[in-house]
Amino acid sequence: MMHIAYICTDPGIPVWGAKGASIHVQEILRAFVKRGAQVTLLTPRAEGERPSDLAQVEVHPLPPAPKGEPTHRARALLAANDALTAALDDLQPDLVYERHALMSYAAMEWAAQAGRPGVLEINAPLIAEQAAHRQLELPHEADAAARRSMRAARLVCAVTEPVAQYARAIGGKDVIVVPNAVNPARFPAPPPRPDRPFTVGFLGSMKPWHGLPTLVQAFFQLKQAVPDARLLIVGDGPERARIEDEFAKSGLSGAIEITGLLPATAVPAALARMDVGTAPYHAMADFYFSPLKIYEYMAAALPVVTTRTGNLDQLVHDGKTGLVTPPGDADALTRALAQLSTDLPWAQAMGTAGRSHVLAHHTWDATVEHVLTRALGRNVRAA
Repeated sequence: MMHIAYICTDPGIPVWGAKGASIHVQEILRAFVKRGAQVTLLTPRAEGERPSDLAQVEVHPLPPAPKGEPTHRARALLAANDALTAALDDLQPDLVYERHALMSYAAMEWAAQAGRPGVLEINAPLIAEQAAHRQLELPHEADAAARRSMRAARLVCAVTEPVAQYARAIGGKDVIVVPNAVNPARFPAPPPRPDRPFTVGFLGSMKPWHGLPTLVQAFFQLKQAVPDARLLIVGDGPERARIEDEFAKSGLSGAIEITGLLPATAVPAALARMDVGTAPYHAMADFYFSPLKIYEYMAAALPVVTTRTGNLDQLVHDGKTGLVTPPGDADALTRALAQLSTDLPWAQAMGTAGRSHVLAHHTWDATVEHVLTRALGRNVRAA
């Protein structure tokens, strides 16, 4: 039995949580378990209730990152490399798989020195992201840690080509693109659509770069043509209060529902209440995301309306699995939503096509099989 150590040192990811990164961690663990592997999870954030089908995953707690002064916190993240090395010395896994995190390098270096395969999953250029959206402390140390980790990894799995280019630029040798995916077991075939108002949906964190201001403006315009239309937002975040205030001032509070953050088990039922899934990202010169929401919309047989940003128009095929609009164009988004509302059979046909595509080409099981085959040099199928 192969022993896999899965490492996530990011203090912002509660591994048993409901945010997108947490779901990503759980699905990779689930795919490892399906292959009959013994799996040990090393993390500083193991609070909460784990899914029942991951009960056999052994959890090895790492020191939690201290709260408070940012520089002290960054130095603690660096120091945690020693604890991680000691843990791997004790565990002696056959393969080390790490979700790339700021200041972390010990896992990939341990694997290289021990002669074990080391797989580094990278989902974003974290240093640039931290500097742009939060506060980057010890930038030289952060850069050095990322380079050490990339150089030591046997295989680097980047979520998109822009992230792969970044990984190669800082030392990654064997770098492949591995987009996000879905677990078909979470998304059974949807039942026939009930009689209900046309419902526009959004799944995810309510953050400015997700294009929610454009979505709200488009929805207000849509209401003029489709008076009973509703907006269902599944998630939470810093934009929530502003959006609720806009709806209240417009006298449309009854037309919106914001569920807050839901557990993963409740998301498919929430998506089943939508008629279209939206991902109205703003224009970004350095768009590097592989939005999990889009894969889950497609798995739920929803047509997707997104924007021509990054590679999104390659994921959502305009007129076949959804509609693609110019970023930041509320009028175009309104027209796309109105088209779908007036031709539900067409909308449902695009949703069905999207579901077929994502289940054929983007599942977590297939993703993990590809990664392990590449890392080990042999095929590792599910048990």
